[in-house]
Amino acid sequence: MSDIRKVVLAYSGGLDTSVILKWLQDTYGCEVITFTADIGQGEELEPAREKAKLFGVEKIYIEDLREEFVRDFVFPMFRANTVYEGEYLLGTSIARPLIAKRLVEIAQREKADAISHGATGKGNDQVRFELGAYALMPNVKVIAPWREWDLLSREKLLAYADANGIPVDFKKRKGGAPFSMDANLLHISYEGGVLEDPAAEPPAKGMWRLTVPVEKAPNKPEDVELEFERGDLVAINGTRMKAHELLAELNRLGGKHGVGRLDLVENRYVGMKSRGCYETPGGTILLRAHRAIESLTLDREVAHLKDELMPRYASIIYNGYWWSPERRALQVLIDHTQEPVSGKVTVRLYKGNVTVVSRSSVNSLFDARISTFEDDAGAYDQADAGGFIKLNALRMRIAAGRQAASKPARRAGAKAAAASAGSVPNAGAKPAARKRG
Repeated sequence: MSDIRKVVLAYSGGLDTSVILKWLQDTYGCEVITFTADIGQGEELEPAREKAKLFGVEKIYIEDLREEFVRDFVFPMFRANTVYEGEYLLGTSIARPLIAKRLVEIAQREKADAISHGATGKGNDQVRFELGAYALMPNVKVIAPWREWDLLSREKLLAYADANGIPVDFKKRKGGAPFSMDANLLHISYEGGVLEDPAAEPPAKGMWRLTVPVEKAPNKPEDVELEFERGDLVAINGTRMKAHELLAELNRLGGKHGVGRLDLVENRYVGMKSRGCYETPGGTILLRAHRAIESLTLDREVAHLKDELMPRYASIIYNGYWWSPERRALQVLIDHTQEPVSGKVTVRLYKGNVTVVSRSSVNSLFDARISTFEDDAGAYDQADAGGFIKLNALRMRIAAGRQAASKPARRAGAKAAAASAGSVPNAGAKPAARKRG
């Protein structure tokens, strides 16, 4: 890639991406444009700007993408009740397509030759960034430093930083947090360090920044009303807010009750198992409430179809195929199913749990006249169930009848064979010698 003159770098301002910035300048002799996104990680972004300026970066993009992130990525994913491997709410996965989209858009605007990121060669994020970039800009060139350089340890990164005047936070130099952390409005993930032993309990201090331990959660439950329109959350306790504000409020409410912690060994797309700890308080509440309103408003077979498709949809997102034709196709179906999914759900938060208390909708398919255990005044003829049951049992009755009929025949055949074998004289004797002429 000797023709690389201008690169757009996904830049956080941390140790890794600061080293990458200088390494790109040294290795390729190119201009570096930095892109830093606010997707709700809860950090001040101006230090990233100042750090980039230290290395002579002239074009610095710092953008607030919180609303786009929740509105166009998180909410569409939750319309499908998406969970990976039965537990993981995909907090890291769903952020990457947005970052890839903006990297490509900036590269096109600035007529850059390449994009670059700080994802390691062992992780899923390199796949997610690059699949997204290629889908949106087929001829884009990607520089993945972790697949090219020899700075493959913390010690080497720190030595490079020292040699090149890259400021390093003292806590990080001393080891700071014993894990790697990724944060956005949907979640915080913790990986590496002390967590690399799946048998080791996560540290009590330094982790779990969004949620309190359940033993310290309030001893009084809290009821929260969530209002949905066409499958998306629009209000909490009667107050309408923007998408990112809604998720932030759910995080606050869930966090104080210890909702949304997860310790998981997952199967990475690149082929290895990885242990991570996750906090997703708002997403945990949203998932439970969304399923509750769907239970009231969705046709049975539509709901079951969604449940059958969800694992495939989750894998598509986890593996980085957000911009693929199959995800787009599934999204059309999922979004279509959400037309009647409007109404209110009340959930109760208590000691790490989210319990559905009530749900209501003008689109409710629940008919008490039919489902009641009391006198239904003829709304439902129970005799109808008889024919329904017999029709659905017919194939099993036919199979059972055939099996029953074949048993006497098999028994008779076995007896006849035994009798035939027993009627042969001297069955076990040697045959007599044949006389010669």
